[in-house]
Amino acid sequence: MDIIVAIDLIDGKCVRLIQGDFKRKKIYNKDPLEIALLLENHGISRLHLVDLDGAKKGKVVHWKILEKIAKRTHLIIDFGGGIHSEKDIRTVFENGGHIATVGSIAVQKPFLLKEWIDTYGGDKILLGVDIKNNKIATHGWTKLSDFPFLDFLQEKSNHGVKKIFCTDISRDGVLSGPSFLLYKKVIEKFPNIEFIASGGISNMNDVNKLFNLGCSGVIIGKAIYENKISLSHLKDWGKKRNKRNNKN
Repeated sequence: MDIIVAIDLIDGKCVRLIQGDFKRKKIYNKDPLEIALLLENHGISRLHLVDLDGAKKGKVVHWKILEKIAKRTHLIIDFGGGIHSEKDIRTVFENGGHIATVGSIAVQKPFLLKEWIDTYGGDKILLGVDIKNNKIATHGWTKLSDFPFLDFLQEKSNHGVKKIFCTDISRDGVLSGPSFLLYKKVIEKFPNIEFIASGGISNMNDVNKLFNLGCSGVIIGKAIYENKISLSHLKDWGKKRNKRNNKN
């Protein structure tokens, strides 16, 4: 299971929102590169970089921050927020993004998502599915779609989606624990999709439960910034898992 750390960007700063509310934000660092370098120094290899300004405006905004982090680190970066056009997705890949994270476009223009999968490959696209009151949220979590959640995932799986992450917005940024039952249902129904858990992770016990559930990755944000989970603990956890896998 990949440990993926989130850096959310507003006005070029590293922030966290509570339940996706732009009015309830906390700034953790004014320099995202400083955070990225710290993560890499502690053995983290995956970064989930989220352009919240881009998500709100409907176009990629913070591509220069992506470029800077890509040039100064060896992190595998998935970048999302505001990818709504061919120009946007090219901007992500041309500036060092390894994977493009898309969400709203999959609801609004499913044909475009399919084109991107056909062009770049399913491994280069990470579909973010955000859930609020059992409905799919889009546009930086500000709008809700009536598309049934599991039907939506089935359609995207048929179109070649290989990687998804799912966030229960009600749990995001409040450290209340992940939506284990929701994730269990998705993993059982779509065993061939790489499923990444996101939202609510508050301690290492949550990380272990998600690993045992069969998640291929976990995105952690606020728990790290609020010192609920230390980077050293994550590094040790990864080493122990690697040793166990090598023995097997």
